[in-house]
Amino acid sequence: MRRLGTVQQKISCVFRTEVQDKPSGKREAQPFHVAATENLNLSALESDIHSAVATEKLDGTCCYISKYKGKQFLWARLDRKPNKQADKRWKKFQSSQKTSTGFMWNLKEDFKDVPDNWIPAHSVPHIDGCPVPDDHGHILGWVPVEWNSKQYCWHSSVVDYEIELALVLQPDREDEDMLEITCVPLSELQDQTLELIGTNINGNPYGLGSKKQPLHFLVPHGAIHVRDALPVNYTQLHTWLSEADRGKVEGIVWHCNNGALFKLHRHHVNLKWPCGKPFLNTRPVVIRFDGHREQLDGSCQGMFSAFSKLHGQTFQSLEDILFDD
Repeated sequence: MRRLGTVQQKISCVFRTEVQDKPSGKREAQPFHVAATENLNLSALESDIHSAVATEKLDGTCCYISKYKGKQFLWARLDRKPNKQADKRWKKFQSSQKTSTGFMWNLKEDFKDVPDNWIPAHSVPHIDGCPVPDDHGHILGWVPVEWNSKQYCWHSSVVDYEIELALVLQPDREDEDMLEITCVPLSELQDQTLELIGTNINGNPYGLGSKKQPLHFLVPHGAIHVRDALPVNYTQLHTWLSEADRGKVEGIVWHCNNGALFKLHRHHVNLKWPCGKPFLNTRPVVIRFDGHREQLDGSCQGMFSAFSKLHGQTFQSLEDILFDD
């Protein structure tokens, strides 16, 4: 199987969906709700979904590692959105049609300006050289995170461009029941997508850090596997998500052998998120900075230095990580 987390592509729901006449539980101002049916998506069946690797969907913001100015950089997600006039037409169409398909965009005039160094994601289709928006009216794209960026300061906190390292949360290399916080060379993450989670991201559903001591990590997409080996069945997945301790996750992403990705969000099966203490917070975590501590001695990055001092320590959960003042 190919390495997980190395693509930028649209992810479809693993089940066929239907539009319900009620406000979306996930997207503000969307007057309809997209819910999963009990029938598997035909594309999922064609991609052999039953042999796919099931991984935890994390609630953060998507990032990307790629070259910029000759070096490996972290890129932040920045969707190109409709301008004010186009957004009015878009929302009126959604409200009247109860769907996102069939709307006609003016690809050259309907979207807000973006920075000169913005790039569309690889998966975004183009028509006459112009990127095409998705079903939500956004054009998925990326901007490089400069080391002194104020707008992307939390992104900056998890990379050190001088020593070319990223601060990563992943399953422990020695004990799959544990998590580990470690440093990974940016070169090893090239062309991968990752999720930035932490104190100041998406309302911090994982309860990480505090205002005084914010904590942020990059998690490679596909890194945290769902170990229950669940069958891709609506009833069984709904029961697992609503009742099992391990099911306290935002959702599941399946990685198929042919590279296709499929997801199931709690909102697809009318379940709330956040949903109490997430399963991610129940796993013990170890700090492993072996092999990089000499590099970090001269690092000016606060989070790297702080974690280096905790090297070898184990905590009951991510919530229990504390630094000396």
